[in-house]
Amino acid sequence: MQQDLLISRLQAGDEKAFERIYFLYSESLYGIIYNIIRDEKVAEELLQDVFLKIWNNASSYDPKKGRFFTWVLNIARNASIDRLRSKDFKNSKGNLRSENFEDILVAQSNSIGKIDAIGLQKYLDRIGPVCKRLIDLLFFKGFTQKESAEELDIPLGTVKSRNRVCIDKLRAHIISP
Repeated sequence: MQQDLLISRLQAGDEKAFERIYFLYSESLYGIIYNIIRDEKVAEELLQDVFLKIWNNASSYDPKKGRFFTWVLNIARNASIDRLRSKDFKNSKGNLRSENFEDILVAQSNSIGKIDAIGLQKYLDRIGPVCKRLIDLLFFKGFTQKESAEELDIPLGTVKSRNRVCIDKLRAHIISP
């Protein structure tokens, strides 16, 4: 089924279209959510919440403002970051044993490998290591701009400027590969 038709059917409340959207996007969205949350059960629960948001807000999607995948990816990313920053989530992670820390740190530093699951790796390779690292921190690890500035040891204003430049570069490569 053509994507435009599928999306318009979703916006009209067609449950079969919603099932197809779930089938097409659930694996990629789960990858984004898990990469930020780092907890399988919470990621699975959050994936369901994300699809509920997609269903409830389908009418707000506007193809003139961007691709559908970008829209659902932003819903997943924002929901993941909100959950990560929530008090309940922080409290539930407060009792981690010390042997878990190494696995968490290694997994968070290795998110580049998971980016290819959503087809961005070939584009990220074209924009250079500085942009690749910044986009990884901001969009795939859920860092704020301030946290990214601290991680990269650069001024916050530089992070904001580079973010804009890097996103423009990435957009240019995706639009005209």
